[in-house]
Amino acid sequence: MKSLFTNSVAGLMLLSGLSVAIADTVVLAPEQETTIREYVKKEPLASIKLPGVELKVGSTVPEKVELHKVPNVKYEYTVIDDQTVVVDPETHTIVKILK
Repeated sequence: MKSLFTNSVAGLMLLSGLSVAIADTVVLAPEQETTIREYVKKEPLASIKLPGVELKVGSTVPEKVELHKVPNVKYEYTVIDDQTVVVDPETHTIVKILK
C-alpha cells in the first residue's frame, strides 16, 4: 500500500511539473514572427556580448539589456552574440531566437 501511495505521489508530481512546463511555453503566432522579422530587417541593431548568458528559449536576459519595441507586437527584441532574440519585456524571458 505504501508503495502504491509513493508511486501515485511521484506520478502526480511528474504530471504537475509537465503541465507547468507546457503552460510556460510561449507560442509566437506566425503573423507576429513575420512582423518582427520584417521590423528587424528595417531597424537593425548592433550586437552586444553577454558572457555567461545561455541563449535559449526560456532563459532570461539581464534587466540591464536594452530591449527594443516592435510596433503592434507584445514582445521586444535585441541582438546578442549576432543572434536576434525575441524577449517578453515583463519577464525578460527569451521566447524566440530568430535565425
